[in-house]
Amino acid sequence: MFERVLSFLRDLPAGGAKPSADDPRVAASALLYHVMNADGVRQDVEWERFKEILAETYSISGDELDALAAAGERADNEAIDLYAFTSVLKRNLDAEARKAFIGLMWEIVYADGELHELEDNTVWRVAELIGVERQDRIEARRKAAAEAPDARGTSSDE
Repeated sequence: MFERVLSFLRDLPAGGAKPSADDPRVAASALLYHVMNADGVRQDVEWERFKEILAETYSISGDELDALAAAGERADNEAIDLYAFTSVLKRNLDAEARKAFIGLMWEIVYADGELHELEDNTVWRVAELIGVERQDRIEARRKAAAEAPDARGTSSDE
C-alpha cells in the first residue's frame, strides 16, 4: 500500500517551469522543510532525511532534487501560514496519501532521534488541516519513533 501512495505522490503534476507553492511537490517540500526547522535547529541528519524523502517520493536526484529542496525552503520562508501548502495537498492527495504524508513528516521529526514539542505541534496542525484523524497521526508517530534510533520525547497526545 505504501508503494501505491508513493506512486500517487510521484505522479502529481510538477507544475510549470518555475516551481510555486501551488505545485503539490513544492507544497510537500515546504511542509517537510517547515517541520525540520520547527525546533529552531536544523541538523545535518534531518537535512539528509529531508532530501532522501524528496528523492524517494518523487524519483528525482541531482539538480532536480536540489531545485525542489530549494523551492520548498524558499516557499516556507516566504509563507505567512501553513494553509497555503496544506490546502494544495488536501486538494491533490486522497486520504491514504495524506496519512502517508504525515508519516513522512514524522520521519523528519525523528531523524535526529528527538521529538520536540514544536515539531509535535507542527505535525498536529498539518494533520488537522489536511484532514488526517488523530489516531492515524498517533499511529504514524509511533511507527516513526519505533524505527528511529534512540528516539526520545513524548507527544502531547499521550
